[in-house]
Amino acid sequence: MLRSLIREPLIHFVLLGALLFALDAWLRPSAAAAQGGEIVVGEAQIRNLAQNFRRVWQRPPTQAEIDGLIQDHVREEVLYREALALGLDRDDTIIRRRLRQKMEFVSDEAAALATPSEQELADYLAAHREQFQAPPRATFTQVYLDPRRRAKTLDAEVERLTGALNAGTAGPAAKLGDSLLLLEPRYEDATKPAVSRLFGDKFAETLFAQPVGRWVGPVVSGYGVHLVRVEAMTPGGTAALADVRPLVEREWAAARRKELGEALYAKLRAKYQVTIKLPASAPAGAPKP
Repeated sequence: MLRSLIREPLIHFVLLGALLFALDAWLRPSAAAAQGGEIVVGEAQIRNLAQNFRRVWQRPPTQAEIDGLIQDHVREEVLYREALALGLDRDDTIIRRRLRQKMEFVSDEAAALATPSEQELADYLAAHREQFQAPPRATFTQVYLDPRRRAKTLDAEVERLTGALNAGTAGPAAKLGDSLLLLEPRYEDATKPAVSRLFGDKFAETLFAQPVGRWVGPVVSGYGVHLVRVEAMTPGGTAALADVRPLVEREWAAARRKELGEALYAKLRAKYQVTIKLPASAPAGAPKP
């Protein structure tokens, strides 16, 4: 019941309204603040100052250091209130951007309360299949032939070894061909992007077009020439929700934050009448609005 209530848009707007009210009360300087007023440094604030000190210095503060932290906090509060009373926060680009960020954090906090159901995740996955494509995978064995060492006999060697491997008379594949420390004789469940990164795009395209269970060659890579045998192949496609749940949850949450942010902005924007006065003639080369 509680989870279904949290997902209700009305609840989100109520929370947003409460957060906006609190933010407005925090940002708006009161008459008392403009005239001085009272500054109270409570136990919770002192504990917070001490915890921040411990987090930075990896030790608890001394009593003298706590007194200094309190006095510095009071100094900051006094100067902050006086700056607001003088209107120093107005027409300041940095402050405007920071306050905009805080307003955007309001909707982000509300979005963080939402927990997606199984159906919502499944629906998001179905609507964004292209984002969650599982690449094809292959388990294969390869025999490397160095073109520089076999320049005169390469074609003949490819034909001879391919025939012997398919006939089962060549012996262990790992003992054939030329040594190259960068390569393994066998790769298990390798994705196509991983094969491309190691052997090159041309090799990967050729490999994943081969039938299962038969030695073929030559297959060209950035290293030279290979004989390859695909042992198993898993085609790509849309991943199952169980396989990509954390990624789907992350993308769903990002989409939810954007949706609530736009809804909050639309609600606030409706309170204002915006007039845009364009210049009578724009300078040459100026972009059109």
